[in-house]
Formats: sequence, structure tokens, C-alpha cells
Amino acid sequence: MTSTWTWEYDAYDPKTERLVEALCTLGNGRFATRGAAPEVSADAVHYPGTYVAGCYDRLVSDLAGKQVENEDMVNLPDWLPLRYRCLPDGATPGDWLTPDAPELRHYRVLLDLRAGTLTRRMEFRDGAGRRLGVTHVRLVHMGDPYLAAQRTTFRAYGWRGAIEVCSGLNGDVTNGGVERYRDLDGRHLTGHSTGVEPDGVAWLSCRTSSSRIGIGLAVRTTTRPLAPSRISCTPTGTLQTYRLRLTPDRPATVVKTAALRTSLDRPAGDPVSLAVEHATRAPAFHMLLASHRSAWERLWTQGELQVPGAEGRILRLHLFHLLQTLSPHTAELDAGVPARGLHGEAYRGHVFWDELFVMPYVTLHFPEVARALLMYRHRRLPAARDAARRAGGRGAMFPWQSGSSGHEETQTLHLNPRSGRWLPDHSHLQRHVGSAIALNVWRYGRTTGDLGFLHGPGAELLLEIARHWAGAAVFDEAYGRYRIRGVLGPDEYHDAYPDADAPGIDDNAYTNVTAAWVLARGLELIGTLPAARREELLGSLDLDREALDRWEDVSRRLYVPFHAGVISQFEGYGDLDELDWEAYSDRYSDIRRLDRILEAEGDTVNRYQASKQADTLMLGYLFRPAELQDLFARLGYRLDDALWRATVAYYLRRTSHGSTLSSVVHGWVLARGGGEDAWRYCKEALLSDVSDIQGGTTGEGIHLGAMAGTLDLVERGLTGLEASAEGLRVDPVPLREIPRLSFTFCYGGHHGIRIRVLPGRLAVSVPDSVHGPVPLVLSGERQVTVEPGTQHWFHLASGRPARAASARRPSRAEWSRQDPDGPMRPAHRTADSGTDAPRTPDRTDSRSRP
Repeated sequence: MTSTWTWEYDAYDPKTERLVEALCTLGNGRFATRGAAPEVSADAVHYPGTYVAGCYDRLVSDLAGKQVENEDMVNLPDWLPLRYRCLPDGATPGDWLTPDAPELRHYRVLLDLRAGTLTRRMEFRDGAGRRLGVTHVRLVHMGDPYLAAQRTTFRAYGWRGAIEVCSGLNGDVTNGGVERYRDLDGRHLTGHSTGVEPDGVAWLSCRTSSSRIGIGLAVRTTTRPLAPSRISCTPTGTLQTYRLRLTPDRPATVVKTAALRTSLDRPAGDPVSLAVEHATRAPAFHMLLASHRSAWERLWTQGELQVPGAEGRILRLHLFHLLQTLSPHTAELDAGVPARGLHGEAYRGHVFWDELFVMPYVTLHFPEVARALLMYRHRRLPAARDAARRAGGRGAMFPWQSGSSGHEETQTLHLNPRSGRWLPDHSHLQRHVGSAIALNVWRYGRTTGDLGFLHGPGAELLLEIARHWAGAAVFDEAYGRYRIRGVLGPDEYHDAYPDADAPGIDDNAYTNVTAAWVLARGLELIGTLPAARREELLGSLDLDREALDRWEDVSRRLYVPFHAGVISQFEGYGDLDELDWEAYSDRYSDIRRLDRILEAEGDTVNRYQASKQADTLMLGYLFRPAELQDLFARLGYRLDDALWRATVAYYLRRTSHGSTLSSVVHGWVLARGGGEDAWRYCKEALLSDVSDIQGGTTGEGIHLGAMAGTLDLVERGLTGLEASAEGLRVDPVPLREIPRLSFTFCYGGHHGIRIRVLPGRLAVSVPDSVHGPVPLVLSGERQVTVEPGTQHWFHLASGRPARAASARRPSRAEWSRQDPDGPMRPAHRTADSGTDAPRTPDRTDSRSRP
């Protein structure tokens, strides 16, 4: 096992323990358990937590004189608890040992990404020199989505005696993992009952408070040497105590095998009965470990992304956590994309727009999971329709924060930790989430060729979102254009104009341009539907000729503001004051959350040209230069190379990067446009969680959108890979720091298509398949096809990187089909020569940026 497949911590530091717990979370797409030590309980340092995808509960809290209702992903009963102490022969019993004990001498945590296991090794030494070695090996089974297990081995060094071990279940848990939520009611579990079966399987039953989801947790504890247990049960927990003989030549082992069932499972049944049965029949630990490793091996094969060096190591960690949150098991659940994974309680486990950054990777590698995530949105289409109707609109208005029901779950108040004040929260006005859903529908259809979905649930989603935008746009005679007013853009800082009485800003460029795109795609989709399905949808959605004419008109006449030779983030943005960025950077060590700093000073970010994260530049992240140019041209605006470059430079100077997503977008835009600072932002995106650059937030849960976004940045951003009507577009850009990469993906029914990028060269291979050849569009110019069972190599001659939104950009590469001159032999015979490619030394002098 090389270090590229492991993540290690060689010392115990209470200050970073919650970060370690989050990054060492283990999961299988259905549930996950944080990487907390089994010896600890929730306190200021540690926070054990187990979460099931889609398991939410709603509570009402009294806050700042108001009744506040919040829905949370529920922290479920803890299956980990394991306490122990040494009982040396002829000596006083020792204290209960934990990582915080003064006897701790050595501590090491190792996360094995390939095997999906967490190993924690500790050594304790008492005042008499007696040493105890403790090794925990934990897994959350990737093959069986209901099982988890932990094996603990105790070794005595320099003494003989016994070790007293207490194996427990703890149902007295709350949602308390986020400091700024502490004033909210977090006690979601009620109706506890506990017991131990005659064969020793302990169980705990409870339910969530308002959603009344039944929870059943059972644990089978086995020991070696065998020993009887003393059993004690409380209303909220169980404890089984064992006394195990321990000598230097005979270690002792305790294995906890846990089964977790809920009333959300299908087929339905009594959760605790199912859990007891599952735990009782579970295989021994070594067999569980073997089948678990096999399941992970299959996942790594399907999700493969190879990048050498430290960058590849971090990308593999990101992929590991993505697969633990969204695995093939997710395809069987009614669950969305939780912005902070199943790793903690930040954002209350809600579903935002982060799927915009997650879905591209999932669609390319696990299309069945992508379809299930889109179906999560489709099942909540009635709630989105109801929201639009209650707002006086039409179609479907999806919530900014979604949970169990699809209703708006955005908080009405949020806490500024700097000032200690609870403030109104208007982020529910981010209506652009609907465009993100529509774009994911379209990308999924184009990539997979799944017309059953695209013409069925996908069409209903996209067309209902288009209906919403057509109704939300209001014609303004003074402008001679349609406007969308009273919204928030992705920036989130600006939730009102200075001194305004009502929240919202007008004509956010990102919102308006993506709304125009949705309307145009809606019209295109209607034109491609089978006649019977077209008539069915037009009738059920009340879309007559007049309505479709309005779609056409709005998609061509939505207003996009400009000022000072750049695209305005929103109408009036250029009239705001300039912020003294240098002064604030000098005064504060970190100004990422500039909104909190200014509010604590009695000011507001609404007064300034300052953005939290990429907003207008999101357009360059979502759309190819030619596509973005055509979109603006459809709206009657000219977007040339100079204007786009000026826009990028303008917002780079005015963005605080208060979101981990911001560096992903800026890295993408600059890499695709040949910007000199591209790597700075790509590197920051890679380090955002492993280095906890947001200052303590990763311990509350990983940032799943940023993690998935880095994978997508490499796979699609650096290769220009995109499914289009003409076929697969491939348009690589050089990035010196990542000169080599390789990955496989799915497209149009094909599985295992491989793209390999080397300095100056690119290979595309298509495995044997019953499907037809794969059409490629290279650098936007040359079209070729790759037959199943063949591999093609192409030479990338250095050219000027294209600028974003350029109408007639120079080609980034001159393509010529040739055999590789590198050391890797193709898996198939080349299409040109019918011979294997020669194996000659690799040339590396083409690594520099052209």
C-alpha cells in the first residue's frame, strides 16, 4: 500500500480532532459514521455522529423572541462506544483510557482509501511502565448498505492481567455539532427502548420527533478470548462489560458488528427486528472486510481518475468522500446531494445547488446514481409547483434549501458569530437553483442518451422550470426588455440595495442569462419530443402557441446589465462604493467572510462592490466560449474576447472567496482561458478541506461541491470534455502542474471510454461494445470517430490558449492522428496502422505552457 492510497495523522491534537473526524468519516451512500474515536463522547473536542441519507426531522425553537422552525438531517444513535481499562495482576485497576488520557504516548490514524477502512493505533503507558497497545479497524460496509463493524485488538507490553471492556449503544444523542446552531433545539430522537437478546445482540429502538421515522440499531459484540458479559440497560442505551485475560504473547480482540435499519428502508418492516436479524446473521469480521474491499475495488474501477503526485493524492481523497456520500446504493434511495456530505451537521444536511458541481462527475461515472438524484428533484416537483403558485407565478420554483419534502427549508434567521447577532436571512431568493436543475437534466440526457428520462421526468422538470422563468420575467417599457427582479445571485453577499426596505436585487446577470438558456432549451426539447409525448406535455402544462411565443420572446429579450465595459453582476452594481481591500486585508487576517466583518462593524456589504464568490464568472464555468457568445447574441448583446477578459479581471479584484466553490470556478475559468493565476485557484480548491481554509468549517462536514468540483475541473475542465449534439467535444488546455491525467467514463451507452492526456499528446480509447462508434469533435473543429475496440492518439501542437467567449478564437491545438511516442502500450491496435504503438522514451520538454 503506497502513501497515495492512505491519509494519515501521526499525532493527537485536540484542536484539529473534529477535522480528522470529518475527513476520516466512513460511509456507503446510505449511511455514514464520523471518524471519532470509540472511547469518546460528544464534547468540545469530539463529535461522534452517524447519519442516514434522507433521514430528516423538524423542530421549532424559541430564538431572539421568535419561533423558528428548522429541518435537520438527524444525528442517529451511536454504535461506536467502547471503554476499557487495565486490570494488572496484583495492582490497582487503571483509569478508563481515551485519546485525552495523560497515559497516551503514541497515536496514529490511518485512512485507507483503497480498502475503505479507518485504523486508529494508540499506545498507553502508566507510571509503572506498563504499556497497552490498542488498534481499532473500522468499516462501513460498501457491499451491504446496512452494516458497519469495528475490530479492536489489545496488546500488553511488560505486564499480565486482564482488560475490562465495555461495549455500548448510545441513543442519548442530539444534533449539536455546529456551534452557531447551539441555541436551536437539537433533540430529534424520542421513544427510546433498549434490550439485549439471549444470544447477546444488543439493540436500541427510537424514532424521530416529528417525522416519526423509526430507527433500529443492533450490535453483536464478540470477544477473543471468549468471555461472559455483564449487561446493563438504560432507557437510552445498553452496556455489555467483559473481562478479558491479557498477556504479552496473547492479545485480546473485541469485534462490534452493527446493523442500522430505518422505516425509510424498502421493503418495509420493523426497523429493530430487521436490525437484530441483520446483526445476528452478519459474517465474521474478516469476511466482512474481504467483501467490503471487493466492493470498493469495483467502485474505484468505475470511478477511476489517475493524476500523479500530491495533487492526485488529494483528488483521490475527494473522490473517496464523494463515493461514500453518493454510491450505487444512492440509486435506491429518495435522497438528494447534501452540500456537506453525510459527514456532519453544517447546513443541516440540506440540498442546495451544489449538485451543479457534483452531477457532472457522477453522470460520467455512475449514470444510474445521477438519474436517481434527478428523480429526487422530480418527486418534489409538486412542492415546487405549489411554491410558484403561492408566489403568484407559474411552473416550478424549486427551493434554495431542500430536505425531505421539497418545501423551502432555508432558515429565516442566521447567526453572525462575530457580532453575536441573529440576522434576517434572505438567501431563499436564490431562484437560480432551478436553472441548475434544468442544466443537470440537459447534461444527463446529452451524456447518457437516456431518452426515456429526458422525454419523461426530465422534460417535466425542464419545462416547468422554463414556465417559471417565463412568468417571472416582466417586461419593462423603459428598458424595452424583460427583467427578473427581487432575487439573489450566487454571490449571496448582496441581498438588498443599500437602504432599501425590501430584500432582493434586480437583473442578476447569472440568473437572467441562465433563465434565457433554460427557455431556449425548453423550446428545443419540445421540438424533439415524439408527437404523442409533445401533445401530452403541452396539454398538461397548459402550453399553447401564445405561451411558447412568450418563451421565445423572453429568451431573446431578457435584460443583462453592463457597466464600465464589463458585465454587471446585477443592475446598479457599478454604482456601489469601492471597498478598501488593502485596508481590510491588513486589519483582518482573513476576509473571506467579509459580510460578517462589515456587519460586526455596523456596516453592510450591500454598500460595496464586493462579492463572496464567483457570480457573473459562473457563466464562464457553465458554458463554452462559443456557447456563451451565442447565448449573448441570442439576447441581442455582443460578447467578445476583450469584454470577457475585462469582466474576469474586474471580478477577480472584487471577490473575497468566502465559499469553497469560488476557487473551483475561478480555477476553471482561468485554466480554460489561459490565465496566469489558474493554478493558484486550482490549488486552493484542492486544499480547501484538507487544510480547512475556511477556518474550522470542515469539522462540521466536508464541502462536497468543492470536492466534486475539483474532480470535474480535471476531467472536463482540463480536457474540454463535453457531450454535445455533434458528439463528444474534446478541447484540452495545458496546465503545467497537472501535465498527465487519465480517466474512464460512460457516454451514450458505452462504459469504460478512456481519455489519457500526456504532454503534447492525447489518447481516446473505446472498449468493445455493441454500441456504435463514438463521434469526437476536436478543439471545436475537426470531427473524427473512434470505433469500439480501438484507441486513437492525437498530437497536440502548442497553440495560444483560447480566451473565453471569443467569437473567432485561435485553435488551441492542431490535431493529427498518430501513434504515441510514450511508454504506455495501447490496449487495442490503433485505427491508423493496425499495429501496436511503438514504445520509445517519453519526451517531457513540452510541459511548459504555450
